[in-house]
Amino acid sequence: MKLKKLSILACFIPLLHACIKDTPLNPEADITSFTIDSADATSEVFIDQANSRILLYLTNDAYEAGITPEITITEGATISPASGQKIDFSSGAITYVVTSQSKAYQKSYTIEVVSTGDWKFDFEDWAENERDKYQYPVEEDGSILWSSGNPGTALAGLPKRNDAYPLRATTDAKFGSQAAELLTIKGTALSSLLGIKLFAGSLFLGVFDSQNALIEPLKATKFGQPLTKGRPASFSGYYKYTPGAVYQDKQGNAIPGKTDECSIYAILYTGSERLDATNIKTSDRIIARAIVADGTAKEAYTRFEIPFVYEKAIQPNESLMVAIVASSSKDGDAYIGAIGSRLVVDSLQINMKETK
Repeated sequence: MKLKKLSILACFIPLLHACIKDTPLNPEADITSFTIDSADATSEVFIDQANSRILLYLTNDAYEAGITPEITITEGATISPASGQKIDFSSGAITYVVTSQSKAYQKSYTIEVVSTGDWKFDFEDWAENERDKYQYPVEEDGSILWSSGNPGTALAGLPKRNDAYPLRATTDAKFGSQAAELLTIKGTALSSLLGIKLFAGSLFLGVFDSQNALIEPLKATKFGQPLTKGRPASFSGYYKYTPGAVYQDKQGNAIPGKTDECSIYAILYTGSERLDATNIKTSDRIIARAIVADGTAKEAYTRFEIPFVYEKAIQPNESLMVAIVASSSKDGDAYIGAIGSRLVVDSLQINMKETK
């Protein structure tokens, strides 16, 4: 009997071996972290997976001398230039190429060093996301300072056309040929399953973390850009606004007698870690605010200039960030507003205090 059992086992071993396949090689090729010396940075490094960019916010000394990043990539993948290899910015564009463990896929990341310039924004230049086709403003020198909820709404299954998204360029400009148009739009079938009946158009200085958009959408919007010189005195610009016809609650129920309003404001706060939609109005790191109080309908372009109201003093050598935030529905972060609400902004500016 024992010999018979051994014979049966011997017959099964080749079959078991045939069923066990080699573990497939990892097909992914992502940069998952990009770390530089904190002394070299004016704000956090941001890996923009949606547009395959790494945004760096560097001190002038770090830009001149170069940096030595430590990089983490997908397991089994390789990267060139290598992690720990010094890079400098004297020879033009820098691109990292990640090759998957399987060798079947490569992903290229461009390095972009972000500078805020003179804090004047005319929205004349726009770029388009290659995959999802939404638009975003770029500065004359190619810097990308602005973001929006467009990357998040792309995950909800909007048509891949720039005019389908809540933020887009418009020729309805106060000055020049283009301005920024923010529109509150109807949610998609997919977003409705998550209880999201509308998307407000948004525009803000900062970045959008699409990796967390479905898990923690309010934390995906990261507001602010580093302020390395000057002290904000006022926030100015032009806007026009048309509220949508029917104001609705989060469940999509109409609220009679209620009219939508837009929201436009600027915040100065301390630290290099960006605030998000959960704390941009409440954080104890806020130093000063400049809020456009009148969010009601404006048929023609209306100029505003709002002084920053300081709530605390700026400390010596303190890291500072400035955020500008605009929305076509002021409660759009709670998915409340009116479908069809339209806000157009142009020539936004942070005006600095005169120095003696």
